[in-house]
Amino acid sequence: MTKILGLIDGSIYAQSVCDHIAWIAGKTDVTVEILHVIGRRDISSEPVDLSGNIGLGARTALLEELADLDAQKAKVAQKRGRLLLDEAKTRLQAAGIQNVETKLRNGDLVETVHAFETDMDLIVIGKRGEGADFATGHLGSNLERVVRSTHKPILIVSRAFKPVSKLLIAYDGGSMAMKTVDQVSRSPILAGLECKLVMAGSDTPENHKKLDDAAVILKAAGYTPEIALVQGQPDKVITETIEHEGFDLLAMGAYSHSRLRGLFIGSTTTEMIRSCKVPVVIFR
Repeated sequence: MTKILGLIDGSIYAQSVCDHIAWIAGKTDVTVEILHVIGRRDISSEPVDLSGNIGLGARTALLEELADLDAQKAKVAQKRGRLLLDEAKTRLQAAGIQNVETKLRNGDLVETVHAFETDMDLIVIGKRGEGADFATGHLGSNLERVVRSTHKPILIVSRAFKPVSKLLIAYDGGSMAMKTVDQVSRSPILAGLECKLVMAGSDTPENHKKLDDAAVILKAAGYTPEIALVQGQPDKVITETIEHEGFDLLAMGAYSHSRLRGLFIGSTTTEMIRSCKVPVVIFR
């Protein structure tokens, strides 16, 4: 049974997280924990400069008012969080998933995820949070922090769910890329998908052999993989392949020792996730 940790907030991506979990549940038995974390900025008032010519009595009264305001905001955040979790649970149960638990926590998101991820097989999170700027396509800082720090595979979902039938694997021939291929080959969630391996690199016999070796693993698992060796920058090659050939899901490894390294753990991670209009699953 696959254990899934779904991270939600008040954005539209919360629905997409639930819908992608429901898709996974159609592939394998799952138990689900839905987590909503209330951060300090969600309940704390903006800092007020009290260094000016404010009398002691007025300053004390103002501090008391701010404390009362924080307490009220904390109550509202708790109520809102429970409502968000109830809505997510209802959506998942309507999709036929009965093993759903909800968790509401206060604190830092990354620290909370670390506390919950030990027993999980997969983390599902939205590409952007409710605080992200949709006009400029910025990713939430929480997403980047979770992606960089988690030790488990993570599925980063798009704004709305669409059926998944075509899988693209970003491949560079390194040990982590081969491990990703191995994990794909053994995943009941990805079984049966149309599959393509893409390597951005020089047209050399060595690179062709690396692709062929990976294809052997996928074929043994029942896939009929297409392989492609394309010259160019990895992020551009992968993004254009997804757009031009209509892939629904991108799989990549978390670490690498080639030019792709920047895609997975460097600043290009943000650009890659932002520019791809499909969900991204990152293996460890």
